[in-house]
Amino acid sequence: MTVEAATGNRIAADVGGTFTDVVLERPDGTYASTKVLTTHDAPERGILDGVTQLMTSEAVEVGDVAQFVHGTTLATNALIERRGAKTAFITTEGFRDVIETRTESRFEQYDLDIVLPTPLIERKDRFTLSERRNARGEELIALADDEMTAMAAHIATSGYESVAVGFIHSYVDATNEQRMRAALLDAAPQLSVSISSDVSPQMREYERFNTVCANAYVQPLMASYLVRLRDQLIERGISCPLYLVHSGGGLMSVESAAAFPVRLVESGPAGGAIFAADLAARYGRDRVVSYDMGGTTAKITLIEDYRPQTTKTFEVDRTARFKKGSGMPISIPVIDMIEIGAGGGSIASVDRLGQIRIGPHSAGSEPGPAAYSLGGEHATVTDANLELGRLHPDTFGATDIDLSPELASRALLTSVGAPLGLDAPTAAVGIAEVVDENMANAARAHAVENGKDMAGYTMIAFGGGAPLHAARLMDKLGLDELIVPPGAGVGSAIGFLVAPFSYEAVRSFYTTTADFDVDGSNAVLAELTDEALAFVRQGTSADVVVERQVSMRYVGQGWEIPVTLDEHAAFDDRAADLLTRQFTKAYEVFFGRAIDDLAIEAVSWSVRVSSVVPRRRPTEIAATGTPTAKEFASRDAYDSVLGERTPTSTLDRGDLAIGEMICGPAIISESQTTTVLGAHHRCTVQPDGTLLITRTERQEATS
Repeated sequence: MTVEAATGNRIAADVGGTFTDVVLERPDGTYASTKVLTTHDAPERGILDGVTQLMTSEAVEVGDVAQFVHGTTLATNALIERRGAKTAFITTEGFRDVIETRTESRFEQYDLDIVLPTPLIERKDRFTLSERRNARGEELIALADDEMTAMAAHIATSGYESVAVGFIHSYVDATNEQRMRAALLDAAPQLSVSISSDVSPQMREYERFNTVCANAYVQPLMASYLVRLRDQLIERGISCPLYLVHSGGGLMSVESAAAFPVRLVESGPAGGAIFAADLAARYGRDRVVSYDMGGTTAKITLIEDYRPQTTKTFEVDRTARFKKGSGMPISIPVIDMIEIGAGGGSIASVDRLGQIRIGPHSAGSEPGPAAYSLGGEHATVTDANLELGRLHPDTFGATDIDLSPELASRALLTSVGAPLGLDAPTAAVGIAEVVDENMANAARAHAVENGKDMAGYTMIAFGGGAPLHAARLMDKLGLDELIVPPGAGVGSAIGFLVAPFSYEAVRSFYTTTADFDVDGSNAVLAELTDEALAFVRQGTSADVVVERQVSMRYVGQGWEIPVTLDEHAAFDDRAADLLTRQFTKAYEVFFGRAIDDLAIEAVSWSVRVSSVVPRRRPTEIAATGTPTAKEFASRDAYDSVLGERTPTSTLDRGDLAIGEMICGPAIISESQTTTVLGAHHRCTVQPDGTLLITRTERQEATS
């Protein structure tokens, strides 16, 4: 279905691990929002509850909704919790155990007792066929019809709901995978079948096989969920187009999402990165740290030149924090971010060495933090913030949740205080400091992995929990500016509404600059462009931007770097020289110097097509303003700068005037989040209501 850009009311829903955020964008571009607890047994129920609340409060009729945009962690959670379909994997003989033997890389080089992540599909559910192609796509062993038919019959009678098919070198020639899919659907039309040449047509069979297995594993679950959500929206009279946010930060149709649900794995966090990038462009900040903290996780993304960093591969369900290689690799285009178990609901505990640990387990929404009075017994970050005075039952702002300081204190004593001989306030300080340092370490590690120095970056904080911790995090990272935008508590959902329709098509195709295949390269780029355009045109007929890249390396290297190509130009007999110069320049940027006299290989090609989204008018922001002369209420709260509880001004964000400057210590409350200022922080209210936070003295970061 093709539609023009929506001009009426638009709704976005972001399903997180603890809260479901629902945002209504009015025709004038302003927003209204609400938060409801996520209903894990049926996520669509929480969405519909939030939509009903919001439309009722805003007096919006169902027929006045022009577009519905959705992001969800359902696919991610299904992979982590192993709640997908009963799935079979069919591969080339000799490659049955690729997803278990992995690669030669070890995330703990010297750990003799290293425990590798469990493969998604057990060995008993992995099958092989005697077919084989080489790296040029030439057939070495033909796929026999009778063997293929027998395999399809076995799968059809073995109770499988979904099948992943991944043959060696199928990214060069997909014929055998396509034949196997046809045989499976002939034998069992109800099966969900994913083939690697559609899901991830890239070299490196370990990553490709994992990706197609993940897609098949969650496909029945996601397809069922998306159909239920769409049908229930229609039952309530909301018959507008429904779109999903994919991991690359764009919109895709329900049909595309149901076919390739693995592209939704980082759906919600991607919306947050798009939100931060939009704000970076509006405020003219070309180097930004996006900091998104919700109820379950914290996500950190680097944004340069108003665009989030992207990558072609990422990992789900890491078993070792910050350890590359300890998770399940997924090779799809995705916004590059680091995600850790450091949300408001993250559970605090004490390990065998007497150290406070935060996460990765979360209390979520069921039962939630102890302070929610919903049955939670373990201490969480939210309980610590309540004990420290940063949160207050009267200003928490979440619908139908009354915070209980007594239950929070009891949980803090039981989970952390008693094992360490601490009282509840001291245990809360320990939890707050550990979670802040965890997030600071994650940001540092992410910056180093990308070869970046964070000096001069501006932090943009959003999500229900980020503004509570952002000023402290700014200090630890040595940053000078912190921005807390309007609607920060539901930032990811707002990001859904500024995301373009987009799709990135990727394919491996090998050639070298010494013997460059001009015709083959042009053909691959043309096919990828057509593929990406076809996906985008399912959502919009607006003007589009085409971006092309090739991943290149020196001969003998094991990994590639991206090289940007001209949007339209076709390759000619000068292409090899041009690519050599472009690769050399990119290599110098990444590694400081190029290598002389080594052949260069082009390995993988990608084309991203995005609809044009008009940029908002730039907004000037200033760090100084008029010191407030108002008298504010006060309560004692713990100040990390002073290291003690101190009288702290408490303000309602809605009462602040443009240009007003607030000096810490202060707590600024709003309906869906709370911003905390330390003693050396000051906050200036900008013309659009944004809070710009700086330090009164540019001292070195406090640790």
